Amino acid sequence: MNAMPFTKESLELLQRGCEALAVVESNGLRIDVDYLQKAIRRTERKIGHMAEELVQDEVAWVWRKTFGRKMNFSSTEQLGNILFEKMGFKAESFTETGKPKTDEKALGALTHPFVKSYLKMKKLEKANSTYLKGLLREVQDGFIHPFFNLHLVQTYRSSSSDPNFQNLPIRDEEMGKLIRTAFLARPGHRIVEIDGAGIEVRIAACYHKDPVMISYIEDETKDMHRDMAMQCYMLKQEQVGKKIRYCGKNMFVFPQFYGDWYIDCARSLWEAIGNMHLVTEDGIPLKEHLQNKGIFELGELNPKEDSRPGTFEHHIKLVERDFWEKRFSVYNQWRKSWFRKYEETGWFLTKTGFICQGVMKRNEVINYPVQGSAFHWLLWCLTQLLAELKKRNMKTLIIGQIHDSIVADVPDEEMEEYLVLAKKVMCKMVRKFWPWIIVPIDIEAEATPVGGTWAEKKGVVIPE
Repeated sequence: MNAMPFTKESLELLQRGCEALAVVESNGLRIDVDYLQKAIRRTERKIGHMAEELVQDEVAWVWRKTFGRKMNFSSTEQLGNILFEKMGFKAESFTETGKPKTDEKALGALTHPFVKSYLKMKKLEKANSTYLKGLLREVQDGFIHPFFNLHLVQTYRSSSSDPNFQNLPIRDEEMGKLIRTAFLARPGHRIVEIDGAGIEVRIAACYHKDPVMISYIEDETKDMHRDMAMQCYMLKQEQVGKKIRYCGKNMFVFPQFYGDWYIDCARSLWEAIGNMHLVTEDGIPLKEHLQNKGIFELGELNPKEDSRPGTFEHHIKLVERDFWEKRFSVYNQWRKSWFRKYEETGWFLTKTGFICQGVMKRNEVINYPVQGSAFHWLLWCLTQLLAELKKRNMKTLIIGQIHDSIVADVPDEEMEEYLVLAKKVMCKMVRKFWPWIIVPIDIEAEATPVGGTWAEKKGVVIPE
């Protein structure tokens, strides 16, 4: 794909963005080097102890007997072969050819103690080698200075390297805490992270203008992710808690928006029931609840055959059909017409003035303008924030960005002023600059204690 700025405003955005990110790189992030060194040693000892225990297990004995000298203790594929073919464990998910999946997610659905310990050890190994040691390798005088690039990602998002600040684990709470504890606020400062609340959904609405989606955005009493969790798991509103809503959001809504289909969504939603120990708010285990609704199994998961009625897969197929044909029919029509225009011309123009042209898949044609424009919202806000901070002689330093969030090192006495300023820039000024943003923009903020670590951040209220 070839991409280029098409308008004067888009070229200026890239130029000013490069200058702004150079300032961010120069500011740097403070690192607790002593903690980092101790964490590496502790993690390596823990990995060693876990490996010693695992090699004594029956599964390891069968593994050695099967593969002999070719045994690779790092291979999840070999482990899957042992579990599903040699030891007869029941697989929960399959490849398109009908074989049991052996990736980390599929193995994680098993409850065997060996598998749980093995996967935990693998996570620790990655955390130690990729993240902890990777951070330590880049420390200079107690700081790291990651690069933020604007020329490497086709969607017009940024990327990061040396180290990759945008790829630190967050969904795994244990790994997230292990690594983010290494990031320290400067003395007397707080690390403050501000992100656009559902920014890609809001930017997408500026393209497709679906009235149902706009209603979800504008009406704070409505909750799309809760509603879809209700529909996917056949629940009443009062039965949906935080975990179940999370599944509706991240295992159905966003995958559907980015082009996934019901088979993958059904698998993810079904596996989450066991992996996350999902229970309704009135105390009913979710699998038991679905059984009461007549659903006892996931289904065939065979894309070459139609899903069987009575299975969870078939139910999610019907949910998907309703999602696009009824709930968001205008959005669906936009997807079709947007791609049809691309087929006719071979290019499209984003809201922020960038041309994308060349060979692209259907999902790419639909997703790239949304993801790119959402990041450009952040980039414009970052450049404006830096200009405002300088104009006001504030000591707040912007020290990083992660796709839809800006990370700053804020003196405690400037905390309220910075939050108010961020809301003004990110929610109001940007809509005056880009009138095509037809829906409200909202932001959320988290902050550490004074002098605290990034792992200690908690949500804070942004003053009006």
